Amino acid sequence: MAPRVLIADALSSSAVAIFAERGIAVDVKEGIEPAALIACIGGYDGLAVRSATKVTAAVLAAAGRLKVVGRAGIGVDNIDVASATARGVCVINTPFGNAITTAEHAIAMMFALARQIPAADRSTQAGKWEKSRFMGVELTGKTLGVIGCGNIGGIVAERALGLRMRVIAYDPFLSGERAVDLGVEKVDLDALLARADFITLHTPLTDQTKGMLNARTLARTKPGVRIINCARGGLVDEADLRAALDSGHVAGAAFDVFVAEPAIDNPLFGHANVVVTPHLGAATSEAQENVALQVAEQMADYLLTGAVTSAVNMPSLTAEEARRLKPYMQLAEQLGSFAGQLTETAIGAVQVSYQGHVATLNTRPLTAIVLAGLLRPTLEAVNVVNALTLARERDIHVSEVKDEEPGDYQTQIGLSVTTERRPRTVSGTLFAGSRPRVVQVEDIHFEAELGPAMLFIRNKDKPGFIGRLGSILGDAGVNIANFHLGRSAPGGDAIALVEIDGACPPAVLEALRALSDVIQAKSLKF
Repeated sequence: MAPRVLIADALSSSAVAIFAERGIAVDVKEGIEPAALIACIGGYDGLAVRSATKVTAAVLAAAGRLKVVGRAGIGVDNIDVASATARGVCVINTPFGNAITTAEHAIAMMFALARQIPAADRSTQAGKWEKSRFMGVELTGKTLGVIGCGNIGGIVAERALGLRMRVIAYDPFLSGERAVDLGVEKVDLDALLARADFITLHTPLTDQTKGMLNARTLARTKPGVRIINCARGGLVDEADLRAALDSGHVAGAAFDVFVAEPAIDNPLFGHANVVVTPHLGAATSEAQENVALQVAEQMADYLLTGAVTSAVNMPSLTAEEARRLKPYMQLAEQLGSFAGQLTETAIGAVQVSYQGHVATLNTRPLTAIVLAGLLRPTLEAVNVVNALTLARERDIHVSEVKDEEPGDYQTQIGLSVTTERRPRTVSGTLFAGSRPRVVQVEDIHFEAELGPAMLFIRNKDKPGFIGRLGSILGDAGVNIANFHLGRSAPGGDAIALVEIDGACPPAVLEALRALSDVIQAKSLKF
């Protein structure tokens, strides 16, 4: 029987034709209500959506034969990925289809802000002729600061250079070689804030980037700076930005995205020097057509051949390979995530080593899983399928080393990350064939199981340190679930991996960092 696909949101007729040409039966039910979707989804192998249809746990529970959900676009917030994964449903997106459109919108917003076009339009259409009121600024010769110089940020940088702007970029994953290729100057965040006449954000919303422009960082910006955000709501503290606009320190802002959407009310609304649009970054006919065609091709490939492209929740594997590698997948993800959450500067090279039994397997999917975990703290939409591509775009050299002879353990995976500041290594193994353990960090050996919330503390090995650490956590009501210790030598460097019940409050983390002998303190999530 031919596979059946339900299209629940508006896709182009060309996308429908792709399914039909490849022998896949298609039903189009745009705007289907949740109850009706639950009632009918059991008869389909694939579900294609944009952002309107919510693919909830209830929908997935009713989808007895569903194999793939395709999202025409990058964001999968409307899809319960965890439930899909638990039910063996592949979730596919199209992470690069909107790049040019979003970049062009950022440039358009920058022009609108520089020349006060929306306000001038309203005034002129109201019958006024206020030439002296709308005194703008030129973009030529100004310095544009790009925060996040990946796919979209790189396109914005290229367009800005064509406008004869000077472009500086802050991105921990931007290599020196890639910066040269783009024609931008790589700087740290403080330098960008101090030098930029315009700042445009093109970074995902993560724990590290949330509220990255706030009262403290805005105070370090150049007086008269103008800020554009067409990336994600929440990157900028909207109340703090309003205060900076009211004071005149920030000359203007142009926003396409907001913390709460639809944005019916917002601190930025009503300010004379603010330009806003209703999340139009991907709203062009070309972009909508591109992502529709891409998702149709990807879903058809998966349903007909099992090929996986841009899946957010599974590696590219055959069924037999998946069975063999399954015990190692969690270990690989944890090692990559561990190193990624600790890495704060650009990565130049990644080496994944396999020793013992794991070295006899097809390790390429495991390397992709390691790399996805490593990049995920700072990159949006990274997964085991596109991780290697994203690494290549950032000139990160990825290599594998295999040794089938067992070492300290019967099977072991090691990860070495070369950054601008220092190399970082971590390795792990499986206990009882299925339980991941970290067994070495740098030159320090110990055995630690990673829980959902962890504290990583690197310190000098001095008497009384553990007591002070425990006192700070105890006084703050932070309960310790597990405590793992290791040191290089008496009096040398030591590492504590502490599992706690729940996330560590920021104030507690700052108190830990203030302890004498602490070299690094980070809150980790797994």
